[in-house]
Amino acid sequence: MKKSITYKDAGVDIDKAEGALNKLKDRIAATYTPEVLSGVGLFGSFYDISGNGLQHPVLVSSTDGVGTKLKVAIIADRHGTVGQDLVNHCIDDIAVCGANPLFFLDYFASGKLEPHVYDSVVSGVAEGCKKAGIPLIGGETAEMPDFYSPGEYDMCGTIIGIVDKSKIIDGKKIQPGDALIGISGNGLHTNGYTLARKALFAEYSIDEPIAELSSATLADELLKIHPNYFPLISEITEKVAVHGISHITGGGIVGNTKRLLREGLSLEIDWEAWEIPAIFRIIQDAGNVPDADMRRAFNLGFGLVVIAPSEHTAVISESAKAFGFSATTIGKVTG
Repeated sequence: MKKSITYKDAGVDIDKAEGALNKLKDRIAATYTPEVLSGVGLFGSFYDISGNGLQHPVLVSSTDGVGTKLKVAIIADRHGTVGQDLVNHCIDDIAVCGANPLFFLDYFASGKLEPHVYDSVVSGVAEGCKKAGIPLIGGETAEMPDFYSPGEYDMCGTIIGIVDKSKIIDGKKIQPGDALIGISGNGLHTNGYTLARKALFAEYSIDEPIAELSSATLADELLKIHPNYFPLISEITEKVAVHGISHITGGGIVGNTKRLLREGLSLEIDWEAWEIPAIFRIIQDAGNVPDADMRRAFNLGFGLVVIAPSEHTAVISESAKAFGFSATTIGKVTG
């Protein structure tokens, strides 16, 4: 008689997954706002948008992940902040379009579910949502043996936001002469980690203090939380006419900002206008990385580029400072 094989024998432990999720229900529920009409467990999640108060409401959506920053978290065994990275990255993607975030959904997948890792990651997602004032309204947890190497996992997030049609920021108003104003970041954010790991881990260990980083370790530096720029963007767009905002992710300053330009316009970047943060210089030196690759893979110190008439630079700079950032004019639009 053949030995019977259970789903658990095959590598999927439904009871463990359900138990891990149940432990997180209170943290997830703590993110809910009055607009949330359902809890965890149904096939879909319900959110009431009737009170948005907009004349012509338009929904804005985005899905993203945090790339191989997860590899750093896994090597360092520090999983508590990557969830906040995920939330903030997704918020920024729609905030630069002028949208207010409404709610968030997450996806977590691993070969074998490790409850302590799962708890740390999803707790981080919930923490990011709570800080941003948006509910973690749903998600998916997938255990897929033989698909991921032992100890590895992946995650992505989906965000839905809303904007009045008249306030959409899509670059259509960009004009020659508009200033390019870089808003400071705090490190790599969520992009360029494959190149960074290749260069850095050949020279340094994950927990090695580095003098140029004020004795912070690579883990400390590389796991800094991606900033949430939404409050700053809201402030700036209320005060001045903004023609475009780019979120500097994969593709760098030029690759992301040129997505907003209509045919006939181009960017003129003054690469000497700012001092590149130490972590990027360390990466370049460790891997002898060409300038072109550095500029394409990394944000080089800026999380956003705001495109606006040059007379607004002072107001934008003051707003950035009020939120703990700095603003630098790094070029202009030509055409």
